[in-house]
Amino acid sequence: MTHVAKKQNAGSDRWRYERGFWESGQWHVAGIDEVGRGPLAGPVVAVACILSPDFDPTGVTDSKALSPQQRLELFPRISHQSVAWAVGVVGPEDIDRYNILGATFLAMRQALGGLPFTPDAVLVDGKFLVPEVELPQRAIIDGDRLCVSIGCASILAKEVRDRIMEEYDATFPEYGFARHKGYATVEHLAALQQHGPSPIHRQSFSPVREWQQNRLAF
Repeated sequence: MTHVAKKQNAGSDRWRYERGFWESGQWHVAGIDEVGRGPLAGPVVAVACILSPDFDPTGVTDSKALSPQQRLELFPRISHQSVAWAVGVVGPEDIDRYNILGATFLAMRQALGGLPFTPDAVLVDGKFLVPEVELPQRAIIDGDRLCVSIGCASILAKEVRDRIMEEYDATFPEYGFARHKGYATVEHLAALQQHGPSPIHRQSFSPVREWQQNRLAF
């Protein structure tokens, strides 16, 4: 089964995508989402999350719509009450090697492969199915908002990546990674101009690439 779901009314049943598989006897449905496609530094992180039908989805939505405190509070509930979840992390070198979309798919495959068992089906945020995954898949535009499993995966991935970037901040404090998490804020761009790229910067992303090109021009 392969299908791309269009945008739906946000007030509609957020379990409907999982239920479509459950009603076919496919009980272990992995919602999968990624965080970190846009930053100039750090990894892209994907999470695959399998929930049971009795999971309470209160408060779960797109991680970007939640405050840091809300995500922090949801993280232990989701991680402890999920049937299983796993993380895929792909660093800057592989992002530069494969491009960000290829690296995102790699992180998603890592997350699926890290689960303690093979899921029966996969629900993917966005418009693309995950290549090289021989499982029933459904891609859902705005899935992190419309689908409980994907929303939970989004929150877990955001928390995991934020913690990674906070650890990098201790190693490279001059960039402010703990505050902006590698995104192209004014603070980050100013630090990049002053200090040049760190080992965790993505060399193929334009502000970093342009810094390198300008340095070679002199």
